[in-house]
Amino acid sequence: MFSRLRSDIQCILERDPAARTAWEVLTCYPGLHALVLHRRAHWCWTRGLKWLGRFISHVSRWLTGIEIHPGAKIGQCVFFDHAMGVVVGETAEIGDGCTIYQGVTLGGTSLYKGTKRHPTLGRGVVVGAGAQVLGGFTVGDGARIGSNAVVVKPVPAGATAVGNPARIIQADADVKREQAASQMGFSAYGITQNDDPLSQALRGLIDNAAGQEHQISLLWQAIEKLAGPQTPTTRDCVPEDAALLETFEAEKMNQLVGK
Repeated sequence: MFSRLRSDIQCILERDPAARTAWEVLTCYPGLHALVLHRRAHWCWTRGLKWLGRFISHVSRWLTGIEIHPGAKIGQCVFFDHAMGVVVGETAEIGDGCTIYQGVTLGGTSLYKGTKRHPTLGRGVVVGAGAQVLGGFTVGDGARIGSNAVVVKPVPAGATAVGNPARIIQADADVKREQAASQMGFSAYGITQNDDPLSQALRGLIDNAAGQEHQISLLWQAIEKLAGPQTPTTRDCVPEDAALLETFEAEKMNQLVGK
């Protein structure tokens, strides 16, 4: 019991720059208090002491502002940061190393008892403030849920879900876009990368510029072949994918920036 408590305190010290000492975390962090009380409530719940488990959960909610059903399963090193108004449903599962901010709901969309009604969070998931994750699906390891997002379908591992209803942003696409931006001498994500219209417009410009660079490279290859000692026909030398597949949608970009 004490080793797990030390582990919980250490993970808070590592993730929260405002945490100064272990004593401060132990005495002043409601997220830690909610976890400690939930473990006692869950112990009672799994041993048939349903009322006692619910009563401990009720007292925890009154003391901390965090409502965790005693039937929920929570892994190790989970950090409820601030966490006022967090609600965790009965069949919810939270994996090791997750971080959950204030106002988050891990809720259900079904009224049938005995079914998996609440979400399962994999390892290392971060759920932003005010997010609503509703349903008996899985959020993959290392995924990110943006603030105030409403998620009603599975999120792949390593992806990001933002918006209402939430849309999935694949991490691989973001990495490629950032690499292209770095080659141009600036970071596309200097301030924000998901919801800001100007940021979206910049990402569109980066994708278009990267596509044009690819097409220019193909044209140079075709010119080099034409300049060779044995000049082939134009049809043979031009690669099939040298056609302009990307188009710059100026009207769409203007709409994103509000013009």
